[in-house]
Amino acid sequence: MSEIIEVGSHWLAVREAEDSRARSQDLARSVRSLLPDGPIIVHDLGSGTGSMMRWLAPLLPGPQTWVLHDWNASLTERALDGELPRDLLDAPISVRSRIGELARLEGADLEGASLVTASALLDVLTAPEAHAIVDACIEVGAAALFSLSVTGEVELRPWDARDKLYEAAFNGHQRREVHGRRLLGRYGGPIVRGLFGRARWNVRTARTSWRLDDREPQLLADWFDGWVDAAEEQCPELRDECAGYREFRRGQLDRGELSAVVHHLDLLVWPR
Repeated sequence: MSEIIEVGSHWLAVREAEDSRARSQDLARSVRSLLPDGPIIVHDLGSGTGSMMRWLAPLLPGPQTWVLHDWNASLTERALDGELPRDLLDAPISVRSRIGELARLEGADLEGASLVTASALLDVLTAPEAHAIVDACIEVGAAALFSLSVTGEVELRPWDARDKLYEAAFNGHQRREVHGRRLLGRYGGPIVRGLFGRARWNVRTARTSWRLDDREPQLLADWFDGWVDAAEEQCPELRDECAGYREFRRGQLDRGELSAVVHHLDLLVWPR
């Protein structure tokens, strides 16, 4: 995966505050009742720079140990170098990292897990990677919280008829095949939900959304440019069919007139 899906630390930093606002607080509160008494171990998959840890650790009891799993060692180093969060009772947590490809994840890699987490991950997985994660969670019997999987639905305001063309092209880009890897895109969340359901695990979902406007113009601009770039990479003919679309929307953004709602799915699963 590391050769294909490479997320920059700048983008992770720009989006972190909105990620924290958007994730389901209700599902996070429900996690507490699923945890054992005493020390807990949280395995965070595709951890990046540690944003899930910084958001969730203060909502959970301790003592906590977080194990950050990622294929990019430079990102996990940033997570370890920064100021670490504290738990629900303001006690320090401990953190360690593990570098490896998620396609090879096994139950042994989640040793001692009280909880497995991931954020903005399921849509960039392949089917074998999704199966590996589900199988590993089932093997260790740990509850799992997966947040912010894209659904493919975007609402731009003011409305423009060309939006749906870009949305469809972007969703196609999310399902592209790169070096033999067919990404799950917007089907990632539903597929993982279905796999746990087939294993007769309890499943709860929550619809969550980014709400982007002139309060965070940099995030809106970065998201919009990335969304349009991906759509036009997937369907180059959009540049001619929708000539001037980017400039039109960029003008609205510069004047503080543009807003967007980007829909996601959060998923909490646990064994019966």
